[in-house]
Amino acid sequence: VQLQAFGGGLVQAGTSLRLSCTASGSTFLINVMGWYRQVPGKQRDLVATITRGGSTNYADSMKGRFTISRDAAKNTMYLQMNSLKLEDTAVYYCTAVTFGSTSYWGQGTLVTVSS
Repeated sequence: VQLQAFGGGLVQAGTSLRLSCTASGSTFLINVMGWYRQVPGKQRDLVATITRGGSTNYADSMKGRFTISRDAAKNTMYLQMNSLKLEDTAVYYCTAVTFGSTSYWGQGTLVTVSS
């Protein structure tokens, strides 16, 4: 499974941004997909996950502002981020976990939120 993330960039606080993550390869093996983010010098933190069946889970600080979704036909996952805050600045990584519990990671996309 290969993952490629798109959509990062420089945005102003209070605005929105949508990230995409496209999976290729043995995508039929994927059970759960998700987004994590990492600030330099800190650990990688969960943002949100979505199962093949569409069940979602969010980190508390993202609830109500971020929405994760998945288009199975396109093998693509999205993260709609609204009301962005300065503290949302990070490298965002997409991940996929197979039914066999193997994890794969994309290359990361940088989101910078400015005041």
